[in-house]
Amino acid sequence: MPNQTTTQLVRQFCHDENGFIVSAELVIIATLLVIGLVVGLSEVQHAVVSELNDVGDAIGQLNQSYYFGGFLGRKYYGGFGGYGYGGGIKAYSPGSAFADAMDACDGNGSCSIACAGAVGESGGAAYSSGATCSGGVLND
Repeated sequence: MPNQTTTQLVRQFCHDENGFIVSAELVIIATLLVIGLVVGLSEVQHAVVSELNDVGDAIGQLNQSYYFGGFLGRKYYGGFGGYGYGGGIKAYSPGSAFADAMDACDGNGSCSIACAGAVGESGGAAYSSGATCSGGVLND
């Protein structure tokens, strides 16, 4: 190529598209894949948090109340076939009981941790008139 002039080299360079289209296509495809991956992982995160919230609600619904009665064993006097309980207490267990009460977030849907309320441009709450958030949706 020693006989080519500068204009011929520039013209050949402008018409040469080897690798340029492939590179641009790969950049566009990679960009779309990364955007889709970020959106997909965000949705997976919300689904996992929602399921864990459901598991927490289910555990909160468990009734953990219990009761078991005690026992009392007395010593007999008088040997085999004797009468009476004059020998005192041999073994004693008073028993136990517990009544489970509902806690603040037991089994209600108001403890959603996957939704943050809307924030206004001034930094304050955009919906201050009793708006609530449940299931990832802002309810007015």
